[in-house]
Amino acid sequence: MGGKEHTFVHNPEVPPVTDLVRIGDKVIDRARLHRLIDQALDLRAGGASQQEVADRLGTDRTFVSRLETLGELRRGRRIGLVGFPVANKGELEALAAAEGLDWVLLMTDAERWAYVRNRSGIDLVNDIMALISQAQELDAVIVLGSDMRVQLLEAVLGRKAVGMVIGASPIQGDRPVDTDRLRELIRALKASENGPGPARGE
Repeated sequence: MGGKEHTFVHNPEVPPVTDLVRIGDKVIDRARLHRLIDQALDLRAGGASQQEVADRLGTDRTFVSRLETLGELRRGRRIGLVGFPVANKGELEALAAAEGLDWVLLMTDAERWAYVRNRSGIDLVNDIMALISQAQELDAVIVLGSDMRVQLLEAVLGRKAVGMVIGASPIQGDRPVDTDRLRELIRALKASENGPGPARGE
């Protein structure tokens, strides 16, 4: 017939009907949930702690933790590596990447002193607290450092910390780290069910 054809223009601010789900008296925006999940995962992949992500999204940390658990494919132990002052930083970073470590913080002697000089006292304390918070979310953390530094982090992290002393305190200058020994330690932690840190799912 000669009637007019109607053209419907979608308002991007209004979700399509197919993105809306009614649950009881609630209407859920499915696309918004997807965006929030993507944002949470991107923040976590970028190094943010679960608490930081929760604060950013206006939820609680347990939600972020359960979200990761629901989507988890890898069941291995989460292992981190922290150490300074190391001479073969690039080699160690390559090893950590090849072994699939979840968190790595390595510094040369020059980098660690520059890190301290470029921060105020309060900023340095905040950075240290954030790093400790991230480390505590792991199952095990390999610590490369002086005998005193290793003891300190073992006291802070408890059974999660696995020390590998690279010199007596105070260490002057960079120290090379035995990559073969480190590789063996990483693989032993991966294979361990009763080693430092709780097994996944506990």
